[in-house]
This record gives sequence, structure tokens and C-alpha cells, in this order.
Amino acid sequence: MSNTLLDSPSEIFVIAGANDTPGVGDYSVTLRWRGLEPYQESFDAMRTFTDARTPETQDEIWLVEHPQVFTLGLAGDPTHLLLGDSGIPLIKVDRGGQITYHGPGQIIAYLLVDLRRRKLMVRELVRRIEEAVIDTLATYNLAADRKAGAPGIYVTQATAEGANVRLHEQHEGAKIAALGLKIRNGCSYHGVSLNVKMDLQPFLAINPCGYAGLETVDMATLGVDAGWRDVALMLAERLAHQIGELPATAAQPHDGPAIQAVAAASTGSTE
Repeated sequence: MSNTLLDSPSEIFVIAGANDTPGVGDYSVTLRWRGLEPYQESFDAMRTFTDARTPETQDEIWLVEHPQVFTLGLAGDPTHLLLGDSGIPLIKVDRGGQITYHGPGQIIAYLLVDLRRRKLMVRELVRRIEEAVIDTLATYNLAADRKAGAPGIYVTQATAEGANVRLHEQHEGAKIAALGLKIRNGCSYHGVSLNVKMDLQPFLAINPCGYAGLETVDMATLGVDAGWRDVALMLAERLAHQIGELPATAAQPHDGPAIQAVAAASTGSTE
């Protein structure tokens, strides 16, 4: 059983605190704990939110945990699904990238960000998302880094005091976080997944992100016993800090309505 954060699917917080200097840091980020939610509901809700945005719409980070599902990017090759009878559904989506797996024990952070307002290029947003994941893992004495030409975060050699050197060496190069985005009208959706403590067996049924033989691990594999909610909040704070140049302070409760999931059409992708 996964350690979910769920108090309520509509629980809402604001990660507050903007820079005094006018610019990209003037926009706070709303954090929504959406809970354990079927992938299609989150997918439809992201597109609906993005279609309804105005220049005044506040950026949001959604923290979600999905039941088992494979997702295939817009230009993804279905042959990267190696076992067609796994019993896990496959959903084709409009993000960049190839095939990946989502399941209980994995944090999904969806980033609904107005890039134009924050004066962010897509590549810079990707870099900042990756940096947020690296920073989050570092707080648990896990060493991870980027890999050229392969978006996501990978286990690297341990250097920090307290890190489990043996486990890092054993799983060096393994993927621990995946990233894929969609940009429409200058605004992003989809986001990043971080493996906390999950059943990794389904990753063996695919070429993760299109790479044959790529090992996928979670934080538990590397010796970290951490709760889903604690890691999720840490990741959200780091993401808010990176995308909005906000202080990485604790989220504060904020009342607000839940977002309704309604289907919407879309085109184009990026990663």
C-alpha cells in the first residue's frame, strides 16, 4: 500500500512569497493536492484548465498519484510497450516523449505555468524542473543528475555525507524521475514524476522513455524510507522556487473550489 497524502482531493494551498522586484517572481503558485485520481481525469482537467486560462490566471502545481497506467507521448512509438497483455491500460497523450509508467507510490507534479508571463523559454523551464527534482532528492542524501539528450533525472555517484554509497554505485545511471511537457498558447501542462516507493515491475514491460534496458528505481531502492506526502510537499516547494523565483517556504492553507474535469482538444507538444 502506498503512503498517499490524501486528506481531500480538493485540498488547496498557496505557496506564497514573491520577490520585491517586479518581474517573474511577482506571481505566487497555487498548489492543489488532487489525490489518487485516474489518469484520464487529470489529463482532461489539465487541458480544460489551460483552455480556460486568462492572462490573470494564477499558475498552479497539481500533486497527484495515479492508479497503474502506461502513457505514450504524441510522437511515441507503441513498440516500446513490450508486453501487450500486462493488464495495465495504455493511454495516448499529447505531451512530448515516449512511453512511461505511472502507479501508486509515485509523485506526479503537473505544472500549469504561463511561460510568457514568467518570461521563460521551454528549455529553461525543463532545466528548472530538473533542478527542483535534484534539490528534492539531495535533501534525502540522494545523488542525482541530468543526462544529456535524455530529459529526466538519473542516479549518480554519491558524494554527500550520509548517502548510501553502495546502493548509488549499484544503481548508477538508473532513472528515478521522468519529465514531459505540453505547451499550448504559451502555457505548460503535464510535468514530472518522481518515484518514491512503488512496484517497479511494470517498468520491465516497457522501454522506459524509449530506452531499451534502462533501469528504473525509486527512492526506497536507494535506501530512503520517506512518506509520499512529505516528499511531495518538498518537491512542490522546490518547483515553486525554481519556476517562480519564490522562497521555498512551507505551503499555507487556502480555501478554493475543486477543478472539474472536462475533456478538451489540443495540438502540438514539447519535452
